[in-house]
Amino acid sequence: MAVYKLFPTKDATIYSRYPKKNTGLDSILEATADYSTGVAHVSRYLIQFDQDEINSLFTNEITGSYKINLINYISNLNNLNVDTTLEVYAISGSWGMGTGHFNDDPETTNGCNWKFKTYEGENAWSTSNFSDKVTASYGSITGGGTWYTGSNLNLTITQSQVYSYSSNKDLNVDTTNVIINWYSHSLDASDGIYNNGFIIKQSDNDEFVANLNKQAKLQFYSVDTNTIYPPELQFKWDDYVSASSPNIPTIDTTELFVSLDNNPGVFRRDSVHKFRANCRPQFPSRTYTTSSYFTQRNYLPTSSFYAVKDLDTNEFVINFDDTYTKISADTKSNYFTLYMNGLEPERYYKLLFKIVLDGETIILDNDYYFKIING
Repeated sequence: MAVYKLFPTKDATIYSRYPKKNTGLDSILEATADYSTGVAHVSRYLIQFDQDEINSLFTNEITGSYKINLINYISNLNNLNVDTTLEVYAISGSWGMGTGHFNDDPETTNGCNWKFKTYEGENAWSTSNFSDKVTASYGSITGGGTWYTGSNLNLTITQSQVYSYSSNKDLNVDTTNVIINWYSHSLDASDGIYNNGFIIKQSDNDEFVANLNKQAKLQFYSVDTNTIYPPELQFKWDDYVSASSPNIPTIDTTELFVSLDNNPGVFRRDSVHKFRANCRPQFPSRTYTTSSYFTQRNYLPTSSFYAVKDLDTNEFVINFDDTYTKISADTKSNYFTLYMNGLEPERYYKLLFKIVLDGETIILDNDYYFKIING
């Protein structure tokens, strides 16, 4: 099984209240609604990923079934008095990130903003006479981006997530169909849609509403964050292989110990590593043999999975997934492949294992650590 993370090439928030302000280097992205001044204003954010890297994954890496999710990690959430919906659309026009910050004085206007795609006075966002499959919405201040509606496309590309008081606050939506359309267009300009990234906004029912109860403020970490939570496009695909050797038995107890034969402990961020896992009973029975029981190899049960945690925060950076982190087997041993590009450098990580056998599930933490470095 494989998990691969892409990070944005650019992102920015645009504000109807500040129609010429660029925020391309802010560490926070915002999707907000506000009526505190008696005038309804909103913010939306734009985010884009590299098409060449997407193409490389489809050409060289992805096998079997796959799923691609856009994940944005929540920084702050306020005024969630009622359920609020965030919508994710594919942007229909190119835009410039710029080098602005929200608190710049005077305002930086050298990138996208509410009124313009590239910089102040250049390439205004369309507000009428939209091309096929494209739309927009705005209040008293025209602008705010344009996006594909999904109609007349081969695949449904619009996605949304409802936020309630008790819901998971990270944005995590299935964008597989959008990426397929981008990839199709890169191969044939008459097919699919061009990759201009995503626009994330509150729904029309939540934006530009003269209602003090609808003022949700959702903030997410941007690509310029100093944390370990930049936005990501997470690719998962099913590369599970089961080609075991008849000479290696499969373990039949959950009282087991898992060893890693090839963990050097330090990896470059651009590396890809195949970890090999072996196991043995934790409490072997007394037998009379000519070799040590502790050198004998066993396969893990077929329902075995891996996960990766950040050692400092103790948070999963790759969580257990019954489809996409399943551990494979060949004639030598069990194995799984880890793409290090999705892990932040100069940090330590820990591998964990989940074993399901005879209706029992166990989590093994044998203190297998490694570090990611730049270079």
